[in-house]
Amino acid sequence: MLDYPVLISDIGGTNARFAILPAAGAPARFLAKRPTADHADPSGAITAALQPYTGERPRTALLAVATRVAAPIVHLTNAAWTIDAERIGRDFGMDRVVIMNDYVPVAVALADPPPGFAQPLGPALPGNGGLRLVLGPGTGLGAAALVPIGERFAVLPTEAGHVEFGACDADEFAFFPLLERVHDRLTSEGVLSGPGMLRLYRALAQQRGTQPVYATSAAIIAHATVASDDLATDTLRLFARLLGRFAGDLALILSATGGVFIGGGIAPRMIPALRHGEFRAAFDRKAPFADVVRGIPTSVIVDPEPGLTGLAAYAAAPGRFITNLQEWKR
Repeated sequence: MLDYPVLISDIGGTNARFAILPAAGAPARFLAKRPTADHADPSGAITAALQPYTGERPRTALLAVATRVAAPIVHLTNAAWTIDAERIGRDFGMDRVVIMNDYVPVAVALADPPPGFAQPLGPALPGNGGLRLVLGPGTGLGAAALVPIGERFAVLPTEAGHVEFGACDADEFAFFPLLERVHDRLTSEGVLSGPGMLRLYRALAQQRGTQPVYATSAAIIAHATVASDDLATDTLRLFARLLGRFAGDLALILSATGGVFIGGGIAPRMIPALRHGEFRAAFDRKAPFADVVRGIPTSVIVDPEPGLTGLAAYAAAPGRFITNLQEWKR
């Protein structure tokens, strides 16, 4: 059991979101969404988020952070923050601070997704109550699995975003050598993220001998969906294909027969490209096990704050979930 009030926070490379759970079973009270770069450290962002809050001080903090969590002091993968559980606890007079990977609560939310949490991509397949997988392109690329074990669930965070990523089709072999490497590697996150979409866009432009115009993935998506821009449209089509391939690979590796859920900040903005493009065809192309993968349902998460939704679900029944956590207690 947790001591209330509980501060919950979903801390990503671009934004940190905060809410308060005032009491067990009470709905979350959203506090703020703060750009990570606006603050030197998490305590500064928490101070700003709590400014309008007039209730009892939070006694517990549940922090979902976009990095590998193997100690009570961790560093964000795609931002400059250090998350120090003890420092945060002492800064705000808390009794307990718990840190988990940011995709753990999103997976937790899949145990009992609230109405409207996700929309199906492709055929509305039933799933079978087995392992459920979530992955999401955003500032980075996160992934986690929810594994049913009797009446409980194991939540397995992964570093799937940092595995190597390569070309498969003839058109990809032609331009993959033009893709920018990060740390001298081409990884799934290096392609399937906001910065990754820009790398695809610039590589296609270089291959075609044209100048790239857009500087953000949001601009690429906007011009691919509402304007006649062949380069942006082809980039979005390619991104959907590669995302489908990668999601299908993970589904096959983990036997995600309970369904695959696409989260992150990018997927909800490109639902038509995922639903009507090459996403599902690439997902299913898994011979000799294509028949198995074709039976796995795919959905896109449209909940605006799935991390906070999952953190609230975890706080309501922490004993229901088994996962890797790091914590500090007074």
